[in-house]
Amino acid sequence: MMKEKRLKEMRRTRRKLHVRKKLSGSALRPRLAVFRSSKHIYAQLIDDLSGVTLASASSSLEEIRKEIPYGGNIKAAVAVGKKLAENAIAKGICKAAFDRGFYRFHGRVKALAEAAREGGLQF
Repeated sequence: MMKEKRLKEMRRTRRKLHVRKKLSGSALRPRLAVFRSSKHIYAQLIDDLSGVTLASASSSLEEIRKEIPYGGNIKAAVAVGKKLAENAIAKGICKAAFDRGFYRFHGRVKALAEAAREGGLQF
């Protein structure tokens, strides 16, 4: 039982590093990092050179929760993607490098990415 959990964790870490080694965020092209939990989805634009979060959005924000009470579905991911793009463009960021982490590019992660693209971000 414990071995299985440890093995699963090691596989996730390996996948995450495999994706991350190809990406690096800068002030001109920050890394769009996605975190998905069972109840919410979070996204942030990170400048890795200075270690600063430039813009962020999540389904736990009050303005998004008014529209969509449950944050663990595709509707919430679309709302977060649009909000993140809105925040980024307000700060003058139009390009990003998409970091899906160890998640597959489908479902909520894909919906967030497509909504961010529709909102004006390029990756």
